[in-house]
Amino acid sequence: MSPLSAARAALRVYAMGAAVILAQLLRRCLGGFAEPAFPHQAGRVAIVTGGTEGIGYATCRRLARLGMHVVLAGNDTAKAEGAVRSIKEETLNDKVEFLYCDLASLESIREFVHKFKKKKIPLHVLVNNAGVMMVPQRKTADGFEEHFGLNYLGHFLLTNLLLDTLQESGSPGRSARVVTVSSATHYVGELDLDDLQSSGCYSPHGAYARSKLALVLFTYHLQRLLAAQGSHVTANAADPGVVDTGLYKHVFWGTRLVQKLLGWWLFKTPDEGAWTPVYTAVTPELEGVGGRYLYNEKETRSLAVTYDRDLQRELWGRSCVMTGVLDVTPDILAGRRPRREEATLEGV
Repeated sequence: MSPLSAARAALRVYAMGAAVILAQLLRRCLGGFAEPAFPHQAGRVAIVTGGTEGIGYATCRRLARLGMHVVLAGNDTAKAEGAVRSIKEETLNDKVEFLYCDLASLESIREFVHKFKKKKIPLHVLVNNAGVMMVPQRKTADGFEEHFGLNYLGHFLLTNLLLDTLQESGSPGRSARVVTVSSATHYVGELDLDDLQSSGCYSPHGAYARSKLALVLFTYHLQRLLAAQGSHVTANAADPGVVDTGLYKHVFWGTRLVQKLLGWWLFKTPDEGAWTPVYTAVTPELEGVGGRYLYNEKETRSLAVTYDRDLQRELWGRSCVMTGVLDVTPDILAGRRPRREEATLEGV
């Protein structure tokens, strides 16, 4: 990406953010945000990545309040211990726990899945929430550009490794659900399959938008595979809006100033930001429904290119290679059994 292209990417991201903020302000002035009614979820189990702060913490707290057994997945043990303690005290739900998972490490993700599966408990909801935003150019433990590696590939692998448990936990009329948190920045994202790692002139804005775009494409292809198998698991994307969290430390100083002075008014609170992911995870209205993009608890059209099945398929195939997951797409879409007896969507 050239310096000019990087500048354009930044302008597009900030313009999109401004548009969302203005829409949120208008809604607040016209009556505010009304919290949806969420049905009780006793006996169900959820994993939430990035559950120690911000939208993830608010999501964990809400799901725990609904009676779910909630597993916080994160890479800050000290912060997680405090989060678990606070959620238990506030919700009076003792089934809240933490398991270490660094989404910037494929090995750590595999270790997390191994530890979770040793618990021999079901999994009804996976909320792919964690992420970094507009960070300086740096790489994950496996050498991937951090936005693409952590925000996207980490969740790609985690979801695939947990799909067998999700499929075993879903049932007719009560599907298990994969909820992947994207954002409005995906509308200004560009995906070059030959430059997924943002080589050349690095743009943190372009890289962030690309990762959020990839998550939507991933969600739609995953749903297509699940539907082809007749699986009782659904996959949807949730857009929380512009939320007052700690993710803005690397953005333009003017944006940080606006957040500091007016974030309480212009931005959603973390609780308000969590409503759409929680709604997507538990509402009866989405029972058996997948391949949707939800914003403000309503289905919304995502960027036109996200519905390109060839692009979805190509990104999925390349992601399988990068993460070491077996790509069973050809077999599933052709109605055949996977190529090896043990090969399911979760890979190898």
